Amino acid sequence: MAETLTVVVVAYDMARELPRTLRSLAPDYQRGIDAADYEVVVVDNGSPSPVDPAAIDAFPGRLRYMRVDPAPPSPARAANMGIAAATGDLVGLVVDGARLASPGLLGLARLGASLHPRAVVTTHGWHIGPVRHMDAADAGYDQATEDALLASVDWAADGYRLFDIATMAGSSGRGWFAPMGESSALFMRKALWHELGGLDESFSMPGGGLVNHDLFARACSAPGVQLVVLLGEGTFHQIHGGAATSRRFTWDEMHADYEAKRKSKYRPPRNEPLYVGRVPPSVLPHIGASAQRALDLRAKLS
Repeated sequence: MAETLTVVVVAYDMARELPRTLRSLAPDYQRGIDAADYEVVVVDNGSPSPVDPAAIDAFPGRLRYMRVDPAPPSPARAANMGIAAATGDLVGLVVDGARLASPGLLGLARLGASLHPRAVVTTHGWHIGPVRHMDAADAGYDQATEDALLASVDWAADGYRLFDIATMAGSSGRGWFAPMGESSALFMRKALWHELGGLDESFSMPGGGLVNHDLFARACSAPGVQLVVLLGEGTFHQIHGGAATSRRFTWDEMHADYEAKRKSKYRPPRNEPLYVGRVPPSVLPHIGASAQRALDLRAKLS
């Protein structure tokens, strides 16, 4: 019998973004998985205004809503609450509720997890628009521009069209065939989540600093794990003034916090991945660019 799945989504002040995220997790959008096979747990991390009940009620599958109030500035506690509440055999975490999912994300995550008893399944992160969102203000890219861009591709009918209007996030900028800096959607069995202790709540900066990087590195360094990377899938960040993407905190500030906790510099995990997935036409140019980046890196190191 196939494993059941819980997807935990952490949101803060995302009245514009969260309904789209939920739309991308709905059973009539996701492919290769049935509505009965998964649930979504939305955790509101103390938003000034609670999530609109209409956004929750509109979800056509199984969804539970939780709220942390009062909440710390970091999303770590909210994420851990959602993970603890999960009923699925497999638990996926989307720590930023402003991320749209590609249509095969959930079904292929479940398939990828089936390949190894200690699978760590992930995929790459993207930013909607022509630039990474840290550079959006300088480029004149804002929410109104993004709304028009999303409308232009009818992503709700075919989510793979999101690749046509997106830029790889910095943590995924090395491409599909080189180490990732962090996971934008991380799937593991409940036992492995428990073994890791979830997210480290001592990462208390607004937005969590490098708490997500830290989680990914710890997962990849756990004994006997197999990293599984979903090829041709992704999550797509909507611009919303997040702590990192709006440059409220620089990489140096967040990295200094990480170094103080871990007594070492952060380095992307270098596990050899298994690749699972398919390559829709919209993804082909990105696969080609990723292969070239990997070849260039190999030539530089040789």
